[in-house]
Amino acid sequence: MPRMLVPPASRTEFVLVTIRQLILSGELVPGQQLVETELAESFGVSKTPVREALKTLAGTGLVTMSQFKGASVRIVDADMAYAVYDLRLAVEPAAVHRAVRVGADLTAARAALRKAAKTRSKAELSLVNRDFHRALYAGCGNPLMVQALDDLRDQAALITVAGWGLVPSWDEEASEHAAILAAAEKSDPDLAAFLLQQHIQTFVDRIAADLPKGQHGR
Repeated sequence: MPRMLVPPASRTEFVLVTIRQLILSGELVPGQQLVETELAESFGVSKTPVREALKTLAGTGLVTMSQFKGASVRIVDADMAYAVYDLRLAVEPAAVHRAVRVGADLTAARAALRKAAKTRSKAELSLVNRDFHRALYAGCGNPLMVQALDDLRDQAALITVAGWGLVPSWDEEASEHAAILAAAEKSDPDLAAFLLQQHIQTFVDRIAADLPKGQHGR
């Protein structure tokens, strides 16, 4: 990994954002060890901001921490995918239904779709995909729903990148996104929520068969 120049302000945030990007781009692969000394040297910082960044990434589900093995990039298996997507299915369509019903602003969702159409980077597409979904549910008026979905965003992005590595389905998903947004723009909360539910379920079902099996055999 090449040595990087780090701005003096917010070294932990810089390291955090960079490691997240490296994971979501596939440059740091699932299961890869994240050695503090090596990362600190490559970023030109002490081990402290690296350690803090890894703790944060462990909290968001991108990194796993072991007392004996240290930190590593989280491995995406079918159990993880279904656990994250089961929760999304339980909360996200309801949140979007509420947002559409109250006429929440869709400007950010439109912008995310335009941005997605201009890139083929899996990491960038994953982040834009995350932004699109958040733009749809953020105006639901229920902060607990928003927080629950926000807490899943890194894990969902990791699953998305892993899934695209198995089944490159971003073109189909772009069409699904456009249909969901069109329903929201027509102020049809039932249709928007239904299309979103289908979109989430179809994706996880599409990739789960090709993911490693987890402890529970899903």
